Amino acid sequence: MAALVEAARAPDYPAQIVLVLSNKADAAGLGFAEDAGIATAVVSHRGFRDREAYDRLVHERLLAAGAEFVCLAGFMRMLSPWFCQQWAGRMINVHPSLLPSFRGLDTHARALAEGVKLHGASVHFVVPELDAGPIIAQAAVPVLDDDTEQTLAARVLAQEHVIYPLALKLAASGALRIEGNRVLGGVSAVSSAHPSSPRD
Repeated sequence: MAALVEAARAPDYPAQIVLVLSNKADAAGLGFAEDAGIATAVVSHRGFRDREAYDRLVHERLLAAGAEFVCLAGFMRMLSPWFCQQWAGRMINVHPSLLPSFRGLDTHARALAEGVKLHGASVHFVVPELDAGPIIAQAAVPVLDDDTEQTLAARVLAQEHVIYPLALKLAASGALRIEGNRVLGGVSAVSSAHPSSPRD
């Protein structure tokens, strides 16, 4: 979220952050947004009869703020099909894996356990299925022999901060077109360099 706020400060950036909303009052992003002069809202998910009832209230708050696009960043809740339909083609998420591999949680531990040589991050349009929407951008990082979950996660996070603002820029500027489960237009993949030589 902070990376998006920073990117949107550029005069030529095609999006403006109008609201940072969380279901948790202690979310660190709320304080960052307030310090940056951005409106914030807390909508607790507790006490609602079902997921859609909660999502309808979130939807109303977004519209009241003048939002035209939704960017998920650490919002660890499944969204209802109704909400996904309201924001179809206008809602994106960043996920710490090279989708469609390692959907869901614990992506870094699973990547290490599977022994993959490349791991990374993906930004995708949100659909009702978990981590299954059309992919806008990806960044790959090498998995090193001495990696831990923490070291791998840190390198992936650095790439998330690069590709998420890029993906929002492309989407907000109208440079992207969705055909089936593919995103056409703009930059579809970004890869970081491998180490120049293997480690001993």
